[in-house]
Amino acid sequence: MITLGGNDRGLFASDIHLDDHDPATARLFFEMLAREAPGATHLFLLGDLFEAWVGDDDDSAVGQQLLHALARLSGAGLKVYLMRGNRDFLLDVPRPPPAAVLKPSPQALEPACYSARAGASLLPDPCRISLFGVSTLLSHGDLLCVDDTRYQAFRAQSRSVSWQQAFLAQPLADRQSLARAMREQSQREKSDKLDALMDVNAKAVRDAMHDAGAAQMIHGHTHRPARHLEPAGAGTLRWVLPDWDARSGRAGMLLALAGEMRRLGNWD
Repeated sequence: MITLGGNDRGLFASDIHLDDHDPATARLFFEMLAREAPGATHLFLLGDLFEAWVGDDDDSAVGQQLLHALARLSGAGLKVYLMRGNRDFLLDVPRPPPAAVLKPSPQALEPACYSARAGASLLPDPCRISLFGVSTLLSHGDLLCVDDTRYQAFRAQSRSVSWQQAFLAQPLADRQSLARAMREQSQREKSDKLDALMDVNAKAVRDAMHDAGAAQMIHGHTHRPARHLEPAGAGTLRWVLPDWDARSGRAGMLLALAGEMRRLGNWD
């Protein structure tokens, strides 16, 4: 189990939605990362790092910028952890070899996965850590939105090996075009969804915390940053991390240190 204690300092962020077409939001994130990460010992990025991630051969400039930034930080001793979200669930998923290649040459082998190149470790969702003596459950958060049954059906399908391999077998340009179409469809569907469907289910939260034996949870996904005292009992806290959006000015991290949880940036 990952354990933070003593003089450790943990940074948590999610829902950055890095995209080549939104340089202002990317600038906000990289500026805060450069300012805060050197003083931390652990960095947890809990999903939706990118607006869309179509495979580890993604050629976006911002994807390479993040990779190099994390590689520099991990090379300097920062422990970096990544988690998949609903926008980047193909992170670290290997592509199938070309059908015509029975025994690929070493030159044709797939390069190391994204997290390995960044010097980071990929976390399962959910994942329990010890945060200064407090059992803490980390999650992206989308698996807690169980009332949105249509999304949960897609989530289960898109995490299957057969769906992912079929998608990743397509040329990069085709995958990028499909991702754009899927984002546009998602935006259209959001306008028709009840507000409650896009938030976590209270029972799902209680069950997840109970099953993990956790007294605290940290997640993102809902774009509703807050600190909640859960009704399961005294001391059961849930932190919802902010999304990053330069247009609204929202951008923030959660800093954990001994005896304190500190909100950094603008969570409003």
